[in-house]
Amino acid sequence: MPLVRIDLPNTTAPADRARIVDVVYDALRHVAGAPEDDRFFILTEHGPDTLVMDRTYLVARTEQALIIQITLNAGRSTEVKKALFRAVADGLHERTGIRTEDVFINLIEVPKENWSFGGGKAQYAD
Repeated sequence: MPLVRIDLPNTTAPADRARIVDVVYDALRHVAGAPEDDRFFILTEHGPDTLVMDRTYLVARTEQALIIQITLNAGRSTEVKKALFRAVADGLHERTGIRTEDVFINLIEVPKENWSFGGGKAQYAD
């Protein structure tokens, strides 16, 4: 059950917003093992004063840089996480032209019992 928050420049084209969601969803399903129809995304557009990222920390970023934060169940290996990062960055470059260096990804791992899909129930709790 990933919950994905994507913070992106307000100059991102509407068609690219949809492609970004599709790329991340596909990578989560095919690389990280997320179930089909497990599609929960929050997109927030920002002007340059509300999406602040250092342009040179570890890689050179442009004004098109975006942040993807994924909350998901704990337990995936480092190899799977690296493959997920690569699949998202490469997929975004292929489908939208976003430079791989402009794709900042953060994973937050949580225990399964930390989710409620509605109804006040912890559906994943044992």
